[in-house]
Amino acid sequence: MISDRAQNLHESCTLIEDNLPEGWIEITLDQILQALESGSRPKGGVRGIAEGIPSIGGEHIDENGGFRFETIKFVPHNFFKQMNHGHIQTGDILIVKDGATTGKVALVRDDFPYNPAVVNEHVFICRPAEGIHPPFVFHFLFSKEGQDRILENFRGSAQGGINQSFAPGTSVPLAPLAEQKRIMAKVGELLERVNAIKERLAKVLTILKRFRQSVLTAACSGRFTADWRDQDTHIKSAAELLYNIVEAHEKAGGHKRGNAAPPSEDVHDLSKEDLPISWELTEMRNLVEPDRPITYGILKPGPDIDDGVPYVRVVDFPSDNLNLSTIRRTSKKIEATYSRARLREGDILLSIRGTVGRVCIVPRELHNANITQDSARLTIQRLMNAHFIAWILRAPSTQNRMQRAIKGAAIRGINIGDVRALQVPIPPLEEQDKIVRRVEALFGLADVIEKRVAVATARADKLTQAILTKAFRGELVPTEAELARRERRSYEPASDLLARIKSERESKQASQKVRRNRN
Repeated sequence: MISDRAQNLHESCTLIEDNLPEGWIEITLDQILQALESGSRPKGGVRGIAEGIPSIGGEHIDENGGFRFETIKFVPHNFFKQMNHGHIQTGDILIVKDGATTGKVALVRDDFPYNPAVVNEHVFICRPAEGIHPPFVFHFLFSKEGQDRILENFRGSAQGGINQSFAPGTSVPLAPLAEQKRIMAKVGELLERVNAIKERLAKVLTILKRFRQSVLTAACSGRFTADWRDQDTHIKSAAELLYNIVEAHEKAGGHKRGNAAPPSEDVHDLSKEDLPISWELTEMRNLVEPDRPITYGILKPGPDIDDGVPYVRVVDFPSDNLNLSTIRRTSKKIEATYSRARLREGDILLSIRGTVGRVCIVPRELHNANITQDSARLTIQRLMNAHFIAWILRAPSTQNRMQRAIKGAAIRGINIGDVRALQVPIPPLEEQDKIVRRVEALFGLADVIEKRVAVATARADKLTQAILTKAFRGELVPTEAELARRERRSYEPASDLLARIKSERESKQASQKVRRNRN
């Protein structure tokens, strides 16, 4: 008796075959593979191995069916010689077998840059049999329908995956060989146009990134408002503003260094000579409220508690945008220990560990929340425009100074003393307001363009899937059966192709058995 799973798959294939083009059949993936295998790594992993044979893992397979080689890893030559499985060949289809990206596929084409190369234990090699056009199988598995069929075999939790049984559990359509090649030629032609569109859209995003950086560079150096200063001859110097700011700290008893490590010289290398004459230069410690010095937050928040106090982690503000849906809560007892780091609406948060330099402004919803030790809290004095300081922190020159000050090995970051000593250019308040309005207007325009690019990119992605859907319905090119009738010739249907593959496989296995017996 066959299993329920196999019975359901057989019934599904029978149903699909009724809708397939003439000459096609629906089979399982294992029937058209000559090899299904994964690789391995030496005991202890591959960290620290700087040369050897490239080892491809799931992280090297991208979302577009290709590869990313920025962080390639290696296995030693001696280990490679002992590997019986996992050697990559041209025409192989690589499939991620576990983790969050299970099912991602890539095709090893003629331009694959490494020979020899292997896969690690997290990747399957699917090697199509002789008589199967590898791009045909790859593009089906890359399509949404193919991905859905692969993931039907997913087992385990979020970190689960697929095992070798996924191949007999994944049904695929099979066209006559000549038709496979004609379909893929047409798919390649159409996808080349779509990919050209995607590349142009990606270039727009790169241009927008450079545009934002240029805006911030100009804004924080005084070039952005040079025309405004030329027109207004009654502009006050920032010297008076800075005097009032520093005086507020002196009245409060001056700065208390606490246990912060001495700052790095890398955050303290600006010169007033590079600024407009009406601007001043000061340290970040002078710009915060005297009773709320720059500080970090909770060291160990403990488990998430429903009625606890919310706290912000660096992961909660990716790309400078705060994500309220990921906020966790700690106990009131733990939070009370770090009451010095409580937040107010309008505070600035700066990531100082891990990913250094992310910036966000605290919204009303997180008033009286807290932060972790990976962020610094800045409560900017009311004499200043806090949004101007936020743009200063995002500016390339400030980001570069913070990056140069990063220290540490396992956990890299800057210390709170670096943040307090960070030099900040200060224009008059009126000019700060002008800069903020101009930056926000230009960034708003960039955001609108970016959203349109995202919509266009999503349409291009849908177009890719639409092309693949038509391809595997037999609607892109005339079928081999149609051409045979038109040209009054015979052709090899997919069923005969499959029978030939099966016969050749059995013959090869028999030959290998005879050879083993002779040995």
